[in-house]
Amino acid sequence: MDERVIGRSGQRASVVGLGTWQLGADWGDVDDKEALAVLEAAVEAGVTFFDTADVYGDGRSEQTIATFLRARPELDILVATKMGRRVDQIPENYVLDNFRAWNDRSRRNLGVDRLDLVQLHCPPTPVYSTDEVFDALDTLVAEERIARYGVSVETCEEALTAIARPGVTSVQIILNPFRMKPLREVLPAAHEAGVGIIARVPLASGLLSGKYTKDTVFAANDHRTYNRHGESFDQGETFSGVDYATGVEAAAEFAELAPQGYTPAQLALRWIIQQPGVTSVIPGARTPEQARGNAAAAALPDLSEDTLSAIRDLYDRRIKDQVESRW
Repeated sequence: MDERVIGRSGQRASVVGLGTWQLGADWGDVDDKEALAVLEAAVEAGVTFFDTADVYGDGRSEQTIATFLRARPELDILVATKMGRRVDQIPENYVLDNFRAWNDRSRRNLGVDRLDLVQLHCPPTPVYSTDEVFDALDTLVAEERIARYGVSVETCEEALTAIARPGVTSVQIILNPFRMKPLREVLPAAHEAGVGIIARVPLASGLLSGKYTKDTVFAANDHRTYNRHGESFDQGETFSGVDYATGVEAAAEFAELAPQGYTPAQLALRWIIQQPGVTSVIPGARTPEQARGNAAAAALPDLSEDTLSAIRDLYDRRIKDQVESRW
C-alpha cells in the first residue's frame, strides 16, 4: 500500500490506516480475540498506521495495540494516540502537569518509551489559541516523551487555528462525502503549512457503507444510539452530525454511485484518498473482513470526474445545509 509523509514530520503513514475506537468502546462489544484479528487483518492488507486514544475503552485500545505489536516485533507501525478527554473539558486542564501524567499512562499502555504522535483530543476551542498549551507540547518533545504532536478538531475554524502553530505536525478532522467543508480552506492551508491531514469518521459512522436502514437498531452501548443528538460528546462524531433519517436516504443514493467493483464504503474511502492534501484516512473496523475491505480501497482506480460531480451534487442537495453551519 502507498504511504504518504505526514506533513513536514518525515513520519510516514499508509494512505489507509486503521482507526481503533471500535476496539475500545462505544461501538457495542468487541472481544479481545476479535480485536487482535482486526489488527492482524489490517497489517496483512498493508496498513502501517494505527490511530487510537487514551479514552478508547479507558486505555483498552492502546493496550490491545501493545499486545499485538509485542507479538509482531518485525512490524514497522506508526501509532498515533490522543490525550485530553479524561478530565472535565475546560481549558484550565490543558497544562503541562496533566500532559505528563496522561503521557505516562499512554506510554505504559502502549509499552513504549516515546510515543510516535500525540494529538490533543478535540479540546475546548480556546485551547488551540493558548500559547502555553503548545509550549507544553514542545516540552514533551524536548523530554523525548513524544516524537511529534498534532491536534484532533471538531470544526474547520479550530483546524485553521492549529495549522498556524509551527510545531503542529498533523490535523485530524472529519472528512467524508457527507462532510466536505474542509476541502475549501483547511486542506489547502494545511498543504501550504506542511501539516498532514488525517481524515476521520470517513464512513459517517457506517452510514456510507449503505448497510443501514431507518429500522436498524444499534446496541445500547453504541454511540449511534446514545449520542445521536450530542448527548455525550460532539454530535458531529456520530453519523457526521447528519440527521439519521436523512443520512440513510442520502446513503442509499450514494451507494448507487459506486462504480463496478467498488463497495459503497470503498467509494467513500476512495473519494477521500483522492482529495489533495489528505495524508491518511482512518476507517475503523469491527471484523477482519471490514479491515481488509477498507484497505483494498487504496488500490482501486481513481474515481471519474462524473462520479466526483455526482457525489458533490448529492452533498449539496441533501447534506450541506445540515452540517456546514456547525462544523
